[in-house]
Amino acid sequence: MLLDQGFTYILRHNNSFMMHFIEVNEEIVRKAVKPRKASSHKGQNGVVLVVGGSWMYHGAPFLSAMAALRAGVDLAYIAAPEKTALSIRALSPNVIVIPLTDIKLTRGASRRILKILPSVDSVVIGPGLAEGSEKGIEFVIGEALALNKKLVLDATALYPGVLPRILGRKVVMTPHAGEFKRVFGEELSGELSERIDKVREKASESKVTILLKGMIDIISDGEKTAINKTGTPAMTTGGTGDVLTGVVAALLAKGAEPFEAAAAGAWINGRAGEEATSIYGLHITATDVIEFIPKVMKTFDVVVE
Repeated sequence: MLLDQGFTYILRHNNSFMMHFIEVNEEIVRKAVKPRKASSHKGQNGVVLVVGGSWMYHGAPFLSAMAALRAGVDLAYIAAPEKTALSIRALSPNVIVIPLTDIKLTRGASRRILKILPSVDSVVIGPGLAEGSEKGIEFVIGEALALNKKLVLDATALYPGVLPRILGRKVVMTPHAGEFKRVFGEELSGELSERIDKVREKASESKVTILLKGMIDIISDGEKTAINKTGTPAMTTGGTGDVLTGVVAALLAKGAEPFEAAAAGAWINGRAGEEATSIYGLHITATDVIEFIPKVMKTFDVVVE
C-alpha cells in the first residue's frame, strides 16, 4: 500500500512501514534544471564527453550526445573507435568526434581522451562500447575522477569490477534489470517494494546513485529514493536508454547533483517519450524522443542576470 504524504510515500508491507520514497514531479525537475546566465558564453552551460561506440553500435554514443545537446549543454564530444568515427560524424555536424585507435577501449586508445578531459563537465562511459574494454574504462574513470568530473556509467561500463573504482564518488549508474544483476550479482524481484529496497541497499553499499530503468524507474543514492512513472510502452525501442544517459549527463554538466540529475533525467526522458508517442503512437524511435526533449524542458528554462 502507498500512503500519500504530499510528494513522499511510505510503502507498507506486511503491516509494517518499510521505506520512504518520493515520486518525481515537476518541482523536482525544476530544482535540477539550473538557470542560464544572460552573459554566459560557449562552454559555461555544460560540456559532455561520451565514450562509447563499436563497429556494431555506432549509434549509441551519438544518441547520448545528441540528447545532451537537446537537454541544453553547449558542447558534446564523442570518443569512439576510428572505424566508426566517420559514420558518427556523418550523422550530425553538432557533435565533435574524437577517433580512438582501437575497436575496444584500451588504455592506449584512452590516452587520446586525456587532452579533452579537463575541459568537460561530465563524462558518459559505456554506450555501444565493445566487450573487453574494462581496462580502458577503468583508466578513463580514474583520470576523470582525479579531475573531479561527474560520471554516468551505462551498458558495457556496468560490470562488477567497476564498483571499487567509483565508491563514494559523483557517479550515476543507469542499469536495466539485466545489467543490475550483472553488476551486483542479484536477480531483481518483480515486486516494486522489493525492487526499491534492493536498489536502495546497493546504492547505500556502493555510495553512488543508481537509476534502475523499467516501467517504473527507481532512483536512489542510498539515502534518498524516488520512483518515476513517466514514459510509455513505446519506449522499448532500442536507444531510449542511451537518450536517458545523455539527459542525465547534461543535467550533471550544468550543475545538478547525481541524485537530482538522475531523478529529473528519468522524468524528462519519459515525458519526451510520451510526447513522441502522442504523435507517432507505438512506432517511435530514439531520435523521436530526442526531438521532444526541448519541448519538455522549455517549461523549466530560466535566464538570470
